[in-house]
Amino acid sequence: MRAILITLLLLNTVWSSLRAQTEELAEIAVEGANLYSSEMASWYGTDLALEKYPNLKDELGGYFSYTKGDSAICVFYSREEHPGVICAVSFDASYRLDKAKVVADRRAFTPEEAILYGMRVVAQQAIRTDTLFKHYKNTSLNIIPLVRNNVRKVYVLTGPSVSGVVIFGNDYLLTFDQQNKLTGTKKLHKDIMVLKYSKPEDSVTTMHTHLPETGAFITATDICTLRLYEKFAGWKEHLVVSQTDVSLWNCEHDILVGRPRNEWEKQAKNNE
Repeated sequence: MRAILITLLLLNTVWSSLRAQTEELAEIAVEGANLYSSEMASWYGTDLALEKYPNLKDELGGYFSYTKGDSAICVFYSREEHPGVICAVSFDASYRLDKAKVVADRRAFTPEEAILYGMRVVAQQAIRTDTLFKHYKNTSLNIIPLVRNNVRKVYVLTGPSVSGVVIFGNDYLLTFDQQNKLTGTKKLHKDIMVLKYSKPEDSVTTMHTHLPETGAFITATDICTLRLYEKFAGWKEHLVVSQTDVSLWNCEHDILVGRPRNEWEKQAKNNE
């Protein structure tokens, strides 16, 4: 009877651990999807806005993107002391340019947009003054303000300004209180990792590793980066390997799964 009880307790511990891992991976995937939606709107929204309004740069103070319902919206604001919206570009889930809507009516920020704008301004100041933020040649730091479940955050990703490379790392998370006061700044990856690609037709598996400071699993910023570049690079899957776990991102279907590293290594050895 004692042996059965011990076995049941061990099974319950394993099940609880697996459930917690599954829930954490699901949350990371959702956060990564939100970052991806924002960046996609910014990528294509900028192109469309400048195409329709070539003089936009003359009065542009900046831009940010967010999701609302089934739409992703990129907002361009003026550089006045008290800025307002110059124009906004909205997309559906397909991000097809022929379905995008460009609205150039000048207006004030909505309450939601005012929060995002405020966080962006604080993040810009932090990037200028805090030595935690590193700057590398041929890259730019992209600011992504995000409000989810009433939690206010800003992610900062490093994007390449040259083609043929994908950058992981040199990313940051800024947290805010309900008054948009900065409460914390964290570097998500200790290093910067640059992966090159040249032949999208060659579908390959790529990987990078995480130090303990980054955590056991893939990050939301990793998922955002993968979703932005995976089709250009022609990648089949991407592995993130930590000391304890392996996260596998399926680039063809945008699916995330995780396994303990010892199980993954054992299976890889058996497949040799």
